[in-house]
Amino acid sequence: MKRNEQAFHETILDSIADGVFTVDKDWKVTSFNAAAERITGVPKKDALGRKCFEVFRANICESNCLLKQTLTTGTPCVNKTVRIINAGGASVPISVSTAILQTPSGKITGGVETFRDLSVIEDLRKEILGRHTFADIITKDHAMLKVFDVLPSMAKSDTTVLITGESGTGKELLARALHHLSHRSQGPFISVNCGALPDTLLESELFGYKKGAFTDAARDKPGRFHLAKGGTLFLDEIGDVSKALQVKLLRVLQEKRFEPLGATASETADVRVIAATNTNLPELVSQGKFRKDLFYRINVLSVELPPLRDRRCDIPLLADHFIEHFNNVYEKDIEGLSDHALAVLMNHDFPGNVRELQNIIEHAFIMCPAATIMPEHLPRQIAPSGSPAISGPGPVDVKEFERQHIQNALEQNRYSRQKTARQLGMHTATLWRKMKKLGIE
Repeated sequence: MKRNEQAFHETILDSIADGVFTVDKDWKVTSFNAAAERITGVPKKDALGRKCFEVFRANICESNCLLKQTLTTGTPCVNKTVRIINAGGASVPISVSTAILQTPSGKITGGVETFRDLSVIEDLRKEILGRHTFADIITKDHAMLKVFDVLPSMAKSDTTVLITGESGTGKELLARALHHLSHRSQGPFISVNCGALPDTLLESELFGYKKGAFTDAARDKPGRFHLAKGGTLFLDEIGDVSKALQVKLLRVLQEKRFEPLGATASETADVRVIAATNTNLPELVSQGKFRKDLFYRINVLSVELPPLRDRRCDIPLLADHFIEHFNNVYEKDIEGLSDHALAVLMNHDFPGNVRELQNIIEHAFIMCPAATIMPEHLPRQIAPSGSPAISGPGPVDVKEFERQHIQNALEQNRYSRQKTARQLGMHTATLWRKMKKLGIE
């Protein structure tokens, strides 16, 4: 190629906002435009002549090189999202496309790769998601956002908190949020599932024991109250605790002291207790199965977490979150759910709540060979083969659901678009466009 012609081509490449580089058949970089320098932080003079995988320290360079796939199969790659490590050591998300370089006679001389910096898009996505995220809890449900409003005030106190809600709604996540927001955040967060242990074993787990307290007690064992000193003790499924152990728990909460099994002296319980249950404690109290005085002691402050079926607007948000998570875990590049698959999820009752949704998305990841999760990739009990219909009033129309969700938010905010947009976590202009699109007046 003549020098003038080469300079002309380099000028064109340098004017492109996307990074562009080419390699020969030995994988050595033969051209490297200005945008490629900017995105990677690697000067052109340092990139030319080097193997491309030495320049692009990407998560797929060695195991699943897209350019190598293109040169091997002859099939171009379009807009695949990967991460590279730039010259400063930072991880940069990029969108990659590849193609073959060949002469007019069809002889392959190398390959070309274009890539686009997705950092701004990712930052915007994080900003949008951040509006719906609080201490690892993701939601845009109006009732859940009200819970978020009171958490900082609850966290300031050492008062016992009772968290109620069905299994899988995120009770432990909420307890951890209270811990991290409190003055005890530098102390330990200790969790114990009261329903998973028999009564005698649970007592030793909570209070510990001294050497010789019983036949197999060969050494001292500190209990959870001791391990949580200066921090928070989370008692999950407290409704399953026996009446005998309830008495001992009540004493600890009242006197702030406890005795390990076989001890001759008591210890101070310097802990903040957060309890949780998926049972109806007032009903257990009326049946005589749970002590009334203990119930009043743990129910000074209370939070109720709604089931996922009562906050269906969170299903797409949570699904996107789990898809991003499993993309990292399984090193895949699944873009999302098809409208049909999302409609199936929106119509499901989720008896297992958020935990069940996470398991469903993981199942779909394993079964999905392409970029989009379809209904057939969901568990069979969720989407029976041959029919998207499941238990309930019928398949949910996603657009109709969105229309109803926005309509409800408008009514809650007395049709103030500014307040409604703030509640929904979107710009007022975006809300206006959605209202026009969905026919909301």
